[in-house]
Amino acid sequence: MSRSGTLLLGTISLDHYLSSGEVLPGGGVLNMAWHWRRLGRGFELLTRVGAVDGGPIKAFLDRHGIRTVSRVDLAAPGVSSAIDIEILPDRQPHMDNFVPGVWEDYRLTARERDSLRTAKRLHVVLVEGAIAELARLAANGALAGIAVSADFLGFRHYTVERLAETMRHVDLGFIGWPGAEDDPTVAGMRAVAFDLGRVLVVTMGARSVLVFDGRPSTPAGDRERRYPVQSVEVAGTTLGCGDAFIAWFLDELWRGNDLAAAVARGMIGGAQATAWPRPLPDDAY
Repeated sequence: MSRSGTLLLGTISLDHYLSSGEVLPGGGVLNMAWHWRRLGRGFELLTRVGAVDGGPIKAFLDRHGIRTVSRVDLAAPGVSSAIDIEILPDRQPHMDNFVPGVWEDYRLTARERDSLRTAKRLHVVLVEGAIAELARLAANGALAGIAVSADFLGFRHYTVERLAETMRHVDLGFIGWPGAEDDPTVAGMRAVAFDLGRVLVVTMGARSVLVFDGRPSTPAGDRERRYPVQSVEVAGTTLGCGDAFIAWFLDELWRGNDLAAAVARGMIGGAQATAWPRPLPDDAY
């Protein structure tokens, strides 16, 4: 059973850095878990690693005291998720060749499903295996009474139509949008939030953060807000900035239920992450 009331679900990968040849534990879930431990946020992980190569991931979790719902179910036969990462000259990451590994057909075990019975919150990082499992859990009524938030990443897996399908199971979504603010897809995101009565936070790097708040209780003047971002010099890379933003945002939101304060706090966390050459500081690994 979950003792914290907050669950974090998604893949943890082995990140292959092409320039250096390093292979390090990574992925949005691992990065968020590290930030939440620093912030004092209680939570437990729902994830899966490969029995073949998951040792470095297990060691990272142990070193930082990151709890999983079920240690018995952490490893599955096969290999862990993996991805290639290249840092471009402008300090932006290029990520490619994602291998799902044991997330090819990810499903919670009976022990892990039990943790949902007492969970207050569930945050999901939406790679394909997690998208499918979220839909199954919703269809089975396993998410009743749980506040669900989700990271739609850079929208690579999504269209506006698929966003609407997933947002039916999600109260608060995050999208790291790489395109223009006036792109018709952004208008589609707004329509989804308003039509379904949900909240969507669309981050646009160093440009802005858009919040579409479609909840019926929200005054008309507050339903769409744009927050400018104060750009900072990127000493490291922007890899992991989105994960830091979401981790700090949610921690603040769950303390005070203030969206503006959560955006401001998320910006602080995201800005800090630009100081590191990888998603986390060197000593985290």
